[in-house]
Amino acid sequence: MKKYSSLLIAASVTFALGGCASTVHDTTSSNNSASSVNASATPHQSVTPASASYAVSETGEITLKQIMADPQWIGALPTEMGWSVDDQKLVFERERQDSALNDVFIADVATPNVATKAPLSDLHKYRFDERVVRKDGVIAYTFEDSVYVQFTDGKTVQLTRGGNPLSTLSFMTDGRLMALSGNRFVAINLENGSREELLSWEFSEQPKAVEPAKDYIAQEQQTLIEYIKLQRNNRQEQEDADNALAAANTSVAPTPFYFDPSHRLAGISVSPAGNYAVVATEESKPSRDDSDIMPHYIQEDSRIAAKSVRQRVADAEPVNHQIWLLNLKTGEKSELNYFSLPGYNDDVLADVKTENAKAKGESYEVNRLPRPITLLQSWYWTKPSIRWHKNGEAVALMLEAWDNKDRWIATVDLGNKALVNQHRLHDDAWVNYRFNAFDWLNNSETLYFQSEHSGYAHVYLQTPGEAPVALTSGEYIVDDLTLSPDDSYLYFKANIEHPGLYEVYRANLNDKAIEAVTDLNGMTDYALSHDGKQLVLSHSKVNKPAELYVKPADSTSAAVQITQSTSDAFNALPWAVPSIVAIDSSHTDAPIYARVYLPDNYQEGELNKAVVFNHGAGYLQNAHMGWSGYFREYMFHSMLVQQGYVVLDMDYRASAGYGRDWRTAIYRQMGTPEVQDLRDGVEWLVQNANVDRARIGTYGGSYGGFLTFMSMFTAPDLFAAGAALRPVTDWAHYNTPYTANILNTPSVDPIAYERSSPIYFAEGLQKPLLINAPMVDDNVFFHDTVRLVQRLIELEKENFETAIYPVEPHGFVQPSSWLDEYRRIHKLFEENL
Repeated sequence: MKKYSSLLIAASVTFALGGCASTVHDTTSSNNSASSVNASATPHQSVTPASASYAVSETGEITLKQIMADPQWIGALPTEMGWSVDDQKLVFERERQDSALNDVFIADVATPNVATKAPLSDLHKYRFDERVVRKDGVIAYTFEDSVYVQFTDGKTVQLTRGGNPLSTLSFMTDGRLMALSGNRFVAINLENGSREELLSWEFSEQPKAVEPAKDYIAQEQQTLIEYIKLQRNNRQEQEDADNALAAANTSVAPTPFYFDPSHRLAGISVSPAGNYAVVATEESKPSRDDSDIMPHYIQEDSRIAAKSVRQRVADAEPVNHQIWLLNLKTGEKSELNYFSLPGYNDDVLADVKTENAKAKGESYEVNRLPRPITLLQSWYWTKPSIRWHKNGEAVALMLEAWDNKDRWIATVDLGNKALVNQHRLHDDAWVNYRFNAFDWLNNSETLYFQSEHSGYAHVYLQTPGEAPVALTSGEYIVDDLTLSPDDSYLYFKANIEHPGLYEVYRANLNDKAIEAVTDLNGMTDYALSHDGKQLVLSHSKVNKPAELYVKPADSTSAAVQITQSTSDAFNALPWAVPSIVAIDSSHTDAPIYARVYLPDNYQEGELNKAVVFNHGAGYLQNAHMGWSGYFREYMFHSMLVQQGYVVLDMDYRASAGYGRDWRTAIYRQMGTPEVQDLRDGVEWLVQNANVDRARIGTYGGSYGGFLTFMSMFTAPDLFAAGAALRPVTDWAHYNTPYTANILNTPSVDPIAYERSSPIYFAEGLQKPLLINAPMVDDNVFFHDTVRLVQRLIELEKENFETAIYPVEPHGFVQPSSWLDEYRRIHKLFEENL
C-alpha cells in the first residue's frame, strides 16, 4: 500500500452561491446521453406535506426536520450530463420543482454557463438511447420510438416512428445501417432506403417436409398407402423448389437458424461485414418461483397486493451458455466449445467442498467436469460481451465462470471455428463485477481491457496472440474508460493522488504517457464529447454537491464551473468538513481510511460521545473527498457534530477504492474483518478524539445494518447502542449475483453462510438495538427482519425494538419516513450515549 505524507487530510471547502430548488437523487455522470426526460423519476415519488417549509433556521441550527425533507430544498442539482447528438450542445438534467420528473437543459459550447430548458419538440436532438457514427460522419441514433439519421450536411431524417423497434445499431463495412428488429437483424441502405434481412433465428425444431417413420406401424403406413406416398412426395418437391428459388434469387429472405426449443437467447452480435454472427443461448427456465413474492399492504383498493420479487441465492441453479458461430453466407452453425479456455474444468471449489463435507462427516473427491460458463453479465457492465472490430474481421468475447472465480477474454478463429484464449483473470475469492470494460481500438486489431490481476484495476492493451501491455500501473484504481475517436488517447478516472481523491486522466496510446486532465481536488466524473474535443465534468467537494464544469480536452487550462445550483437555505447552514484519516489496522499492513467529524474544542473538557456510521453495499467507498451518495447521513453527521458528537465513517475491509486484497478480505467470512476494523476505529477515537469508550454508538443501512448486527451480536463490548436499517440478517435469502461472489452458494458452502449471517449470532445481543425495516423492500426483504425478530423473541431478548415502514422500498422516499427513522436513531443515541 502506498504511504502518504499526511495521515490527516482536510477536504477543501467551497460554497456555490444562489440557485433554486430541485433534487439530489443522482449526481453521477454518464459517458453518453442515453436517458429520457424522466430517467431519474421513481415510482415512489415523495409526498411533501403542505406545511413543509424550506426556510433555514435563523440560528444556523441543523435540524432533522430540515435535513430529512424532500431533497429539492438543497438545490436544482445537475445530473445526467452529456452531449447532444451533434456535439454542439452540452446537455444535463435537473429535477422539476415539486415533481419526480426531470427537465433537460442545454447550453452552447461557446457559452456553457448559459443554459436553457430544451423544448420538447427538439428533445430528440439532445437525448438519445443509442448513437453510432459512420466513417464519413453520418450519425444514426435512437430516441424513444424512433430512429434518426443525421447526414453530414446537417440534415436529420426520421427513419422510423413506432412499429417494430430497431435497436443495437451499428454501421456495416459497406456503409449500411444494421439493426436488431425482433428476432432478426436487418441492414438498411440510408441512401436509397432498401432494407435486407441478414439473419433471423427461431427456438424450435427446424421444419422438414417429410419425417422418417417413428415406429413400425408408421413405416408400414408409408409403404402400403399410395395416398400417403403422394402427399410426402408433394411436400418434398415443394421444399426442394423453395430451396432452389432461395439459392438462385435474392428476393427470398435467408433461412432462419434454428436452436434448441428448450433454450432462449442470451446474447447475439453480427459482424459489420455481414458474414458472421456469434450467438449465446441458455436453457429457458424461470428466474424465480411463484413463491417469490412480497406483500404490499398499502394499495389504492385497500387490499393486499402480492408483488413478484427476485429469487434467493439459496434457490440458485448454475447457468451455462452455449456459444455458436453462424456463417451467414453458407448457413452453417458451429458450436464454439470452451475446451481452449485454461481452467475450464478446474475444480476451483474443491477445498471449500472438502471443508464442508468434512463438517458433515463426509469426504469429497475432486472432479474435472466442465464448469458452467457464460457471457460476462454485470450491473456495472452494460455493453455487449461480444465485441466485433469495426473491420468485421475480428471478434472477442468476455466470458465468466458461473462460480465467479474466472474471467476470460477470447477471440474467435473464424476459419477453424474455435475460441482462442487471450487473457485469463483468475481470483481464488471472486472476480470483481466492476472493472470489466473491454473493446477494440478503432483503427487496429488491438484490444483494450480492464483487469485486477495486479491487485488493482488497471488498463491493458493486447494484440491477439501477444502478451498484454499495461497502460496504467500502481496502487490506485482506474475506471470509466473512454477511447478518443482517433485512438490517440484513452480517458479514465483514477485515484492516483490519494485513495479518496478522483481526477480525470488520459493515457497517450502512442508513448503510454499518463497525463492529468483535471486538478479539482475532490470527486470528478466526466463525459467526453463524441468528437473527442470537449469535456463536461461533474465535480463535488465533501461538503458541496456536484456542479458542472467544462474544458477543452487538449487544453492545459483549468476547468470552468458553469452551474451554481445549491440553494441559499443549504448554503447558510454550517456543514461539517470531515477529515480523511488513515487509521492503523491491527490486522493488515494497509491503513483503514475514514471520515472523521470533530466538534469544536473536542480535546477540551469531558470525554466526548461518538457515533460510528457503517456505509452500505459493502463494496462502496465513502471516505472520499467528494459529495457522498449518503447525503442525508452526511447532513445528520453535521447535526451530530453541532451537538457535540464525534462521528467516524470508515471504509472497512470490503470497501471499494483500495484494491483487490481489501475487497476480498471478506471472502467466506462477511462481518469478521469489518468488525475487526470497527474495533480499530473505536480505539482510534479513544486515543485521538477524546472519546469515552463507553459512550459510542453505531448505525448503518443495508450492508451497514448487517454490520450493526454483527458488531452488536459478536462484539457486544464495542458499542453502547446500535441501529440497523433495512438490514440483511441471513445471506441465504439475499440475491445470487452479489452473494454468490463472496460466499459461494448455500448448497456448496453452508459454512460460509452460517459464519456470515447475523441470525446465527443473535444470542450475543446485550445492548440496546433499534431495527428499522421497510416493508416494500425488494432488495433486502422485510422477511429478513421478521425472521430475526422471531429469533430474538425466542431468545427472550428485551433490549431491542423494531420500527416498520409500510410504503418504503430499500431506499426510503417519503420525507415523513426519513424523519421518523432518524428521530428514532437520534433518540437511541441521546438516551444511551
